[in-house]
Amino acid sequence: MQHTAPALPANPLIDHPLETTFPPNQQGRLLFWFAVVFSAFQVLTAAHLIDLPSQIIRAVHVGFLLLLIFPLVAHARRVSGTWIRVAWLLAAAGVAVACYQTLEYTALLTRAGDPLPRDIGIGVISLALIFLATWLSMGPALPLIAGLFLSYCLFGEYLPAPLNHRGYDFAQVIDHMAYGTEGIYGIPIFVSSSYIFLFILFGAFLEKAGMIKLFTDVSLGLVGHLQGGPAKVAVFSSALMGTISGSGVANVVTTGQFTIPLMKKFGYRSAFAGGVEATASMGGQLMPPVMGAVAFIMAETLGVEYYEIVKAAIIPAILYYLAAFWIVHLEAGRHGLQGVAKSELPSAWQAIRSQWFLTLPLIGLIILLFSGYTPLFAGTVGLALTVMLILGGSIALSLPAGVIRIIFWIGLGLTAAAFFEWGIKVVAVTILLLIAWNAWTKGGRKTLGICLDSLAEGAKTALPVGIACAIVGIVIGTMTLTGAANTFGQFIVSVGDQSLFLSLLLTMLTCLILGMGIPTIPNYIITASIAGPALLELGVPLIVSHMFVFYFGILADLTPPVALACFAAAPIAKANGLSISIEAIKVAAAGFVVPFMAVYSPALMLQEGHVISVAYIVLKAVLAIGLWGFAVIGYWRTRLNWAERLWALLAAFFLVAALPITDEIGLVLTALFTIWLWFKQGKSTVKI
Repeated sequence: MQHTAPALPANPLIDHPLETTFPPNQQGRLLFWFAVVFSAFQVLTAAHLIDLPSQIIRAVHVGFLLLLIFPLVAHARRVSGTWIRVAWLLAAAGVAVACYQTLEYTALLTRAGDPLPRDIGIGVISLALIFLATWLSMGPALPLIAGLFLSYCLFGEYLPAPLNHRGYDFAQVIDHMAYGTEGIYGIPIFVSSSYIFLFILFGAFLEKAGMIKLFTDVSLGLVGHLQGGPAKVAVFSSALMGTISGSGVANVVTTGQFTIPLMKKFGYRSAFAGGVEATASMGGQLMPPVMGAVAFIMAETLGVEYYEIVKAAIIPAILYYLAAFWIVHLEAGRHGLQGVAKSELPSAWQAIRSQWFLTLPLIGLIILLFSGYTPLFAGTVGLALTVMLILGGSIALSLPAGVIRIIFWIGLGLTAAAFFEWGIKVVAVTILLLIAWNAWTKGGRKTLGICLDSLAEGAKTALPVGIACAIVGIVIGTMTLTGAANTFGQFIVSVGDQSLFLSLLLTMLTCLILGMGIPTIPNYIITASIAGPALLELGVPLIVSHMFVFYFGILADLTPPVALACFAAAPIAKANGLSISIEAIKVAAAGFVVPFMAVYSPALMLQEGHVISVAYIVLKAVLAIGLWGFAVIGYWRTRLNWAERLWALLAAFFLVAALPITDEIGLVLTALFTIWLWFKQGKSTVKI
């Protein structure tokens, strides 16, 4: 059994101990099995094969997070034996808190608002463990932000008006944060313990099944031979990876291991190659159906159906990748970079023909989500289909080719379909039978090992997301206890009375500043809770305001000085992280204007208007992206001078501005620019 997972390249600026392998010793094997049990618990509760109150599931979820994080971080940092023992003591304390929440569940409900001294003591321990686990696994930024909010609860009454509040005693604050559903066990951890974990596990199983190779082969076959093909492969494969993986950094270190060296081999600068991969990988969080797990939090927060979030995200996601594709095409033309010879590339059609069945769980997931089923239901079905596919595939290889295999697959398909008639128990029994069958053969036992690895790897991948959701609950708890969001919201509204654009700019800067040290999910939760209501009051549609915040939370991982995704790409590209960040901003430049366009024209997110208005705003966006590319790269079959680049930038600005007659000015400038290029370069056509 292989107890390993892909590790991030070593880089002191992005030390992610949770991305390393399980330790190759007895403690590592123990942690591996704890991770397997964690995943099994989450699957069984999601499928309602184990029915527990939501509060207990949340407490156990946090308990498992703490149990795994402390020892894994200690082993990853190769600390001494004493500190290893301290790590296990902290892990045991995390388990003890979960046990207390579980055993005292009913009693805690009856004395809600009037905690006992021991409740306060356990609450303080749980908060301390959450802060420490987050600091060790993700760095100081997020704990410091959460600590500021917690301090505001305790000492905010001493601040001058309008920043002050009425005051809350220590016991009330601890009770609010450590118990109930407003603090660390609030909506973020609820979503982490249900939707997010399930979809991370779904992606882990698909990756083990060979989905990454399928995506890479299809991308190579479709665009690898075009001008600047290697960079286009990076964009295309990362877009496909985004459908099953919501982690930008994970995308960088998986697809980037292949695409960045390929881009460099064919002449792209190291920094540009890293910037392309970082930009394309971060866009995976925009790509339905998984969307970096923020989609599930957003749907839960807004109280809307999941497909409404996907509907709002689909056009911006396509535009994001279109912009990146266009930039790399222009960069390739500017430097005369060609594609890979077709003879050296796999056939996209052959890859699909031989591995099309891997897409069935993903297709099933998308159909269920758009049919109105809950993400929890759809994710459970998608995961079950993936497991059946992996286990069934191993068995099918041991059967005689031809009719018998076909009968086996038909029977397995009918069993999967029986889920809709008789529920999850039919599928559970089928999976148990498949496990028993696989256990009898050597190849089957290897497949079972792969499934165990997927369970463990999924749990490990979920650790930083889960602990971030736990600590960001403190921020949300502060908002609900003190009403702090109103102060900042009123400031944004007052600015918006003078200029909506300035309010949007302020919100964007808040997202980018927060993003310097925290991942997209807590960035979105914090900023949306503060700025979302204010933007709504200024007339921005609810989903659009939250998507605006989400979008810039993603772009924060590309902007200096932290630029997490860029520093993840740095060791692979062998380039400085900051120089990669500058190139990434160039590649994603057009993406910075899409959220602003959506605010002024909500049809871009399918929130209003009919087909014609949607088509018009999309056309404007595409034109603006094209012009932005000319301005940033300074090339279109020949180098553009600064006057021409400024002309393109000005035309793009007027197309985005959404003020009276700006569309007309923008279209005229675009037409004149096109005519100018046509006369300058002749009537020759360009191969894309």
